[in-house]
Amino acid sequence: MKTLKDVISLKFKTSESEGVIFHGEGQQGDYITLELKKAKLVLNLNLGSNQLGSIYGHTSVMTGSLLDDHHWHSIFIERHGRNINLTLDRHMQHFRTNGEFDYLDLDYEITFGGMPFSGKPSSNSRKNFKGCMESINYNGNNITDLAKRKKLEPSNVGNLSFSCVEPHTVPVFFNATSYLEVPGRPSQDLFSVSFLFRTWNPNGLLVFSNFADDLGNVEIDINEGKVSIHINVSQVKKNRIDISS
Repeated sequence: MKTLKDVISLKFKTSESEGVIFHGEGQQGDYITLELKKAKLVLNLNLGSNQLGSIYGHTSVMTGSLLDDHHWHSIFIERHGRNINLTLDRHMQHFRTNGEFDYLDLDYEITFGGMPFSGKPSSNSRKNFKGCMESINYNGNNITDLAKRKKLEPSNVGNLSFSCVEPHTVPVFFNATSYLEVPGRPSQDLFSVSFLFRTWNPNGLLVFSNFADDLGNVEIDINEGKVSIHINVSQVKKNRIDISS
């Protein structure tokens, strides 16, 4: 199909930071790919380039961050020729594509949740989407409804379930005076800790532990919106290590 206008909308949620949300391409070098990269949303679009290289149509736009938080995010893409409005969670970004062409010429299937292996280097380096999508609408077609009623030709590749499984995580809420204390592991040379957190407060203590035999301590905190790690080792000359990110 060859379109001058496109309207694409959907909602998604995932805990993965990488994945192709949808993809379409054509024989003339046109393509459109919406994907997550490092938990940010990236739209790659090409309305056509010529072989001489004087017209180069590739355009890439990035928006959002931390989109792997397993919360619903909404996307709305509106294209009229080279003018694009990309809206993520009500935040709209307007841009114009490179090149001189106005039509998006897609000869092959449009895929949602991944892209078919084409043998191109770009296809095998991209991960398929892992998570949930709803309200997928492509140029007036309700894709999720058509998929559920098996009205799409060709049909789904792989197993699709029309429900969204919630992750089995149990969050803990801390107020200003509460904390959680767990027993240490004696005679262990390794100290390892991992966790997810969310807060609006710019300062606060996240983790603290004393080492056995008065060898020092480790402290992880938020200081003015940055995560800082402080390691104090009592029996070394350079006895304090500070890391901030």
